[in-house]
Amino acid sequence: MNAPMVLSPESLARIDKALAKYSPDQKSSAVMAALTIAQDEKGWLSTETMDFVARYLGMPAIAVYEVASFYTMYDLKPPGKYKLTLCTNLPCALQGATVAAEHLKKTLGIGFNETTTDGMYALREGECFGACGDAPVLLLNNKRMLCAMSPEKLDALLKDLA
Repeated sequence: MNAPMVLSPESLARIDKALAKYSPDQKSSAVMAALTIAQDEKGWLSTETMDFVARYLGMPAIAVYEVASFYTMYDLKPPGKYKLTLCTNLPCALQGATVAAEHLKKTLGIGFNETTTDGMYALREGECFGACGDAPVLLLNNKRMLCAMSPEKLDALLKDLA
């Protein structure tokens, strides 16, 4: 590969570990793992990073862009320090996600897919996180799932993060 290295050797080793799960002709199957690893290192997925992942996996860049733009866990621009993704699917909505969403929007002064002016918080609308019994569910920075997020619990979370 003649292109400059965009990811660290540690990240490439992690991608190689994911690649080992697939036959050599199915390298594209590791695209989600590779994008997650790249975003963990870079904080978001720039075109340069996605192009690098595409070359590394031997895929067309457009195929990588399609995956990255489809899933809400991938950021195509720098998110806030804290990315708050609230599930708004029907089970969560019926358990208070709509109220939680309005509370977050009012408290943070932003809407979905926006970031506060100080760069601290990004608010995202998510699809099902597979924890409907714990609704409403919020995913913090794509890694930590928080359950039964009432306005009071949201206020406590924001206070802890500040």
